[in-house]
Parts: sequence; C-alpha cells; structure tokens
Amino acid sequence: MAERIFIGVAWPYANGPLHLGHIAGAYLPADIFARYHRLKGNEVLMVSGSDQHGTPITLRAEQEAVSPQEVASRYHEQFVDCWQKLGISFDLFTSTGTANHAHVAREIFLDLLDKGYLYRDNMPQAYCPRCQRFLPDRYLEGTCPHCGSPGARGDVCDECGKPMSNVDIQGFHCRFCSSAPRFEVSEHFFLRLSAFEDKIRSWMAEQSFWRRNVSGTTRKFLDEGLKDRAITRDMDWGVPVPQAGFEHKRIYVWFEAVIGYLSASKEWAMLRGEEEAWRPFWQEKTKSFYFVGKDNIFFHTVVWPVMLMGCGNLNLPYDIPANEFLTIEGKKLSTSRNWAVWLSDYLERYDPDPLRYALAANMPETGDADFSWREFLRRNNDELVATYGNLAHRALTFAYRNFAGKVPAPGELDDESKRLLCKAEETLRVVDDALCRRSFREALRGSMALAQEANRYLEEQSPWKKGKEDAGSSARSIYTVLSVLAALKTIMYPFLPFSSEKLHSMLGFEGKVADVGWQWQSLPPGQKLTEPQPLFKKLDSEIVDQETCRLPGGQ
Repeated sequence: MAERIFIGVAWPYANGPLHLGHIAGAYLPADIFARYHRLKGNEVLMVSGSDQHGTPITLRAEQEAVSPQEVASRYHEQFVDCWQKLGISFDLFTSTGTANHAHVAREIFLDLLDKGYLYRDNMPQAYCPRCQRFLPDRYLEGTCPHCGSPGARGDVCDECGKPMSNVDIQGFHCRFCSSAPRFEVSEHFFLRLSAFEDKIRSWMAEQSFWRRNVSGTTRKFLDEGLKDRAITRDMDWGVPVPQAGFEHKRIYVWFEAVIGYLSASKEWAMLRGEEEAWRPFWQEKTKSFYFVGKDNIFFHTVVWPVMLMGCGNLNLPYDIPANEFLTIEGKKLSTSRNWAVWLSDYLERYDPDPLRYALAANMPETGDADFSWREFLRRNNDELVATYGNLAHRALTFAYRNFAGKVPAPGELDDESKRLLCKAEETLRVVDDALCRRSFREALRGSMALAQEANRYLEEQSPWKKGKEDAGSSARSIYTVLSVLAALKTIMYPFLPFSSEKLHSMLGFEGKVADVGWQWQSLPPGQKLTEPQPLFKKLDSEIVDQETCRLPGGQ
C-alpha cells in the first residue's frame, strides 16, 4: 500500500555559495530518499528554500555595501542552478522572501500568541555605541562558555552546537568594530519552550529508530531543562512582527525559518492550482522526514515540534536523520577561511554522478567524514569506471557488435547464471530495506557489490573467448549480465540518476527509470539496444594536485 512521505530539507542561508558540506549533510541524502520513495510508488513532497532573512545575509550585504535583497537573490539563483545540475529533485525550492511565507509565518505567530504560548518580556540586548545600533546575535562574537571556542556567536556555538543567548557569551565584542557593546533592555516575544518539556520527552521516547546522535543530543538538551527563547529581534530585515509597538522589530530567523516547511508546502499546492493539496501531508497520515546537519538538531527535535504541538493540528516529525559534518582534506570545513570545495566550482569541471557517488559512499551518517580529492579520484576510477562502468560497457558493446545490436536469447540458464540473477533479486530487497532505514552507505555498498559479482561472473564466462566455440554460452552469459544491469539501473537510480537514465536508454528501454518503479524491469530477448557509450569518464591523476592547489595554501 502506498505511503505519503513529506521531506523537509534544511534551508541554506542565501549569503554565500553551497559547499560539499551542505550536500553531504542534508541535500544528497534527502534526494536519495525522495527518489527511492517515488520509485516505490509513494506520494512524495520534498521542499526547501533559501533562508533570506538571517543575519548572515545582512552581514554579507554590509560587507559588500549592497542591499540584503541583492545578496539573497544572487545566491538563490545560484542554488537553483546547482540543484538542477546536481539532480536534487525538489518538488519546490522557494525562499523565505515570498509574500506567502510572510503570511504563513504571521499566522503561526498569531495562533501561538492566541493560545498563550508566546508572551512579552524584557531582555538584555547588545547595543554597540560606536555603530549606534542593536546587535543581532551573529553580530556578536566571543568565547563559548561551554567548550571555550573563541568563535562563538550570540545564538549558537558552531564548535559544540550549543544554543545560547547573547548574554551567555564570554568576552563578547561587536563583529564590525570589535568594541565591547553594552546591554540595554528591549521588549520581545518569547516562546514557552519550558511548557513543552514533558511533551517533547514523551514524544521523543516513541522514536526508538532515531539515529544515536539525534536522540542523544536531544536528550541532553532536555536533561539541561528547556528555557524559553526570544523569537523577535531589534532589526529591520525579515518578517515584521504583527503586533502594535513592534514596528521596528522582526520575527527572528530561527523561529521563522522552520515555518518555511509549511509555507513551502502551501506554495507548492497553490502552484498546482490545488490550494488544499498541502493538507494531506500535514494533517493526515504521513511520515515526515527532516534532513538537516547536526548543528540543526535542536531546532528540529525541540523548537519546531514545540511550535507544531502548540498549533495542535499539524503533523510532528517522524524522523530527523541528521548527518554529522564533512571535513575537507582532513581539516574542518571553514567558509571564512575558504577551506571548502564549492559546489558550483565542482559542477563547472566534473559530472554530477561521481560526486553523488563519492559523498554517498562516505556519507557522515554516524560520525564526521572526510572528502579528499585523492579518494574522489579513486572512487571514480576504481569503482565507477573500472567496476560498474566497465561491466556495462563490456557487456553492451559485445552484445551490440555480436548480436546485431539486440538483446540475445539466452536459451536455458545454467546454475551460475541463475545464481547471479538470484543475487540481483536479493540485492533489490537488501537495498530496499537499507534505503527505507535511511542507511545510505549500506545501500550503496550492496549496490556496488552486485556490480562486482557480475564482473566476476563475466570474467569467468569470458564470452569473447567462448563465443567462437559455443554461441549459446556467449548469448546466455551476455543476457545474464544485461539483466543484472537492468536491475542495477533501478537500484542505483537514487544515487546516480543521470547514469541510470543513460543505462536505461542503452538497454533499449523507453521512457524514464522512474516510470518503471522500484522493480526489476525484465529484459526481452530481441530488444534493440542503442549504441553503447561509457557511463563514466576516467579522470587523470593530475586533478588531485590541481584541485588541492585551489585550496588556501595549496601547493
């Protein structure tokens, strides 16, 4: 029976280009999962968008002496281009800058206010006398009181992931002029997180399948006690607070951005011409998955569920499969120091599927993972080209040349051929189970193991040798391998969509892989093949030095 699947993916700040940490952390696993469920015949809605109202955007705008909207629009366009080139299949990628999002954010605000879950209170707000303005959280820097990191911001520590308020940070200073600000009292709205502590704890106890890092991090927050948090700030960029007297304040980004999942769903429905189409994903039986990095766990296992519970008529998350971090060449990724591999740069020079494969094969599901150009080269040349690509090219080329460009009739299959086909059927089930559990590395290992097994079979059968003496044996082995490839183009599709479509066509099938669904598409003898082309390109070893030199200090 078909399921309904909602997939919300973290909203990237539109203040700079995407890097591989973003992709490995949230966007690639979400796309793999969405493609898999669409193949399964499930009803899928995957949404995200550019976060255009965060202080990272205003910081960039001040540095460039342009408007925040100019910065946000520039990077939003770049994001959309990258998604298309990398094959990230959003049903809608929008932004927090739409009138629709502002409307939905105000609705949620007023609903929670009406139910007593928002209240007014005074709070100390950092004010910089030299800059003559209040300082939003990211404009304030200092030392984290929890881990001692010197680069903590006023809202969260990037090093340990601890949320905090600007009064917690030690040795604070203004990010722009480096002077010490003073604190002045300012009235704001607060979300009653503390009122939901027991409810969050009970709800979380039901999610026994959550990843250890997600449940452990959430439990730690709960054990420390949930504290109410201000959801407005003294700034002029963002969604206005719908209350008199707050005209010069805005709904703060950490509260507003998560509402984007709902506002994007409503926008998707309106664009379809079915304004109520969002409701089944939010108010009926649906499994909701949120793909985020580990620095976003608190906002998706505590803050967003509290807001949903407060509204009372919206589905809670089913799972938050947060990934750990990706390092680059053994070092922590740092955008400020330019220690990153930028997605747009990669896509200018290389094909998308090898990157999808390399990141999926070493996805940071249970711990931090490292990306190195040497390992990328190895996976491309030794695994994609020499194993999977070589299998497809040898079998298809032999069939095209020796069987008049058609799938040969196999005759009666021998035990070895039957065994390999059984392995393909088993792999379809094993990978199905792993993808359902969000175990993407495991699923990809199983997929590649089938390609390796088929290569061994093809080498043992050696149809290019036996064909001269026994045409029947040659036809049988080639048919068997082509049938395995017909399974692999489906199994690999969530990971390698471009290559799977290419293989689908070379095997003589019409339409798209997704048209067939998550099943082994039978290969009729006599089906006409298209002229074989390599699935993947072998890369020169020189790219390792070339790409390493593009990093700061590269030699």
